[in-house]
Amino acid sequence: MKRLVALAMLLAGCGVAGAAPMGFQGSQMAMGDFGPNWREAWVNHAYTARDAVGAGGLFMRSDDKRTTRDVAELTYTRLVARWNLPHAQANVWFVGGVGGIRGNDFAGTRTLWAPGFQLDYETTRVYVAAFGRLYRADGIKHDYGAVRAGFSFHEVEYEETQPWFIVEARRMRGLSEQIEITPMLRLINKGYFIEAGVNTDKQARFNFMYIF
Repeated sequence: MKRLVALAMLLAGCGVAGAAPMGFQGSQMAMGDFGPNWREAWVNHAYTARDAVGAGGLFMRSDDKRTTRDVAELTYTRLVARWNLPHAQANVWFVGGVGGIRGNDFAGTRTLWAPGFQLDYETTRVYVAAFGRLYRADGIKHDYGAVRAGFSFHEVEYEETQPWFIVEARRMRGLSEQIEITPMLRLINKGYFIEAGVNTDKQARFNFMYIF
């Protein structure tokens, strides 16, 4: 059970696009997602077992490299529901953000609202998740969606590093006309994970998360 609880905190924190789920009460979480067209980093603090506040920054670029967006936001994350099953866990998360967005095709900074959700289910061997977030400002509608699925190669002890294979499909409305698919190798150990992969356009991607 101790192993499952640790995995639940880590696996649920994946994919963040935008603000992601939180760690345990009193913890801080740092996370990054880095690729040519999407670069994101943020931190948050869990002030209760179900609530966290944080801040982050996001860079987005269109597939043709002509349009860019830079976002800075404050975030609120809420664990809406959790089901502790005999050998698994399922979660529903809400994440909301407010901040500013700048672009190379308009002047100044516009106020941004960014509500979203995450649904996930994980065991010590299987992980599936779905994400959705709306990035809205005056004249801007960038809706983000992603799904993930993966499996671990083998069981490990609580103190050991566990390798996973993860595949993600995602798309950002208004900046991408195609679905980006990225297979990744994940290494997870207690309070952190790292991921690395190459998408179908031969672009490298690196993610990390650390709970402290």
